Amino acid sequence: MPAPRKYPGELRERATRMTLDALEADPASQRGLFRRIGEQLGVNPETLRGWVRQAQVDAGDRPGTTTDEAARIQELEKEVRELRRANAILRSASAFFAAELDRPSY
Repeated sequence: MPAPRKYPGELRERATRMTLDALEADPASQRGLFRRIGEQLGVNPETLRGWVRQAQVDAGDRPGTTTDEAARIQELEKEVRELRRANAILRSASAFFAAELDRPSY
């Protein structure tokens, strides 16, 4: 179960949009930008920096794993865990029944 989010989605979107707009308007103003906007909105600057980076990855402006790809990877890893567990159960069951067939019946 994922951890509860500290910041509401609306605040996250607003902060990300404000930061991206500021970066687009003046790319040289990046120094201290996350701190300034974070203080204005009550968001930790490093959290804001992570949100902006992820938004840039999702938009294709920065290399990395997009949010959709990360969700798909997580789903596939869960499926792999379930299949491995099922295989282990089937292996145990087949070993049990194979041992039953090898026993002589009187």
